[in-house]
Amino acid sequence: MQTTENISVSSTDLQRIEAVLRGRADTESMTIQGLSEELRRATILPPQDIPPTVVTMNSRVKFAIEPTGKVFELTLVYPKDTQNNRSDVISITAPIGSALLGLSVGQTIEWPLPGGHNTTVKVVDIIYQPEREGHFHL
Repeated sequence: MQTTENISVSSTDLQRIEAVLRGRADTESMTIQGLSEELRRATILPPQDIPPTVVTMNSRVKFAIEPTGKVFELTLVYPKDTQNNRSDVISITAPIGSALLGLSVGQTIEWPLPGGHNTTVKVVDIIYQPEREGHFHL
């Protein structure tokens, strides 16, 4: 992944994501390694200090895949919340999900995909962010 821009992650999200990563058998996958690297470089903030324009866990995010410009609107969730074939969510352990975490509206990141390809993801809008709404338990 490549971005020179800073990312912010809430301390609550960090603890929960680290627990997910500890429970995974595929710690060598590119996505999991990339997510771990992003967490290491992130600025960690208390949930109440997260800016309202930052993608956090359980945020409803509108994002574009560049250069196609195709826009998606999905909720960033933990793997356990992707069951029942929901099409309106994306897991933090999916390549695009990992790329979105901590980005702010307007930021982009180049992210590796399986098969050796890269994609560029741009955050267009945050429809819902738990921290912005005071929903710190999510």
